[in-house]
Amino acid sequence: MSEGWTEVKATWLGELAFRGENAAGATMQIGDLGEQKGIGPMQMLLLGVAGCTGMDIVSILKKKRLELTDFQVRVRARRASDYPMVYTEIHVEYLLWGENLPVKDVEQAIQLSEEKYCSAGIMMRKAAPIYSTYRILKPGEKAD
Repeated sequence: MSEGWTEVKATWLGELAFRGENAAGATMQIGDLGEQKGIGPMQMLLLGVAGCTGMDIVSILKKKRLELTDFQVRVRARRASDYPMVYTEIHVEYLLWGENLPVKDVEQAIQLSEEKYCSAGIMMRKAAPIYSTYRILKPGEKAD
């Protein structure tokens, strides 16, 4: 692999399914293969945003010595009705569980991720507007 390049490969499994693999050997199924469900390519883009911003926020809050007991990033999006059916609007919801999580620190972590660190989100924002919200929940509290 050339320096500065990131490489992945998709190997056809049959029907409309592929096995995606990165250089480290991690794999995931793209598309459905019979009864075996996979993740769609457009869903993978949203997962990229969720994972990227989630990693940023966990890292930032750990550096602030704040304890999360759980964390979830939910991403939903609307698609255009005509081809190529790109995303036209994306909503990111951050659910953070913990005791005494200061609002200002949570908001700062989200802002830093969305504006500076999360390359997946920053790139997707060039294609569609991204809106975000967050909720701070007590450990064990149910999110709907």
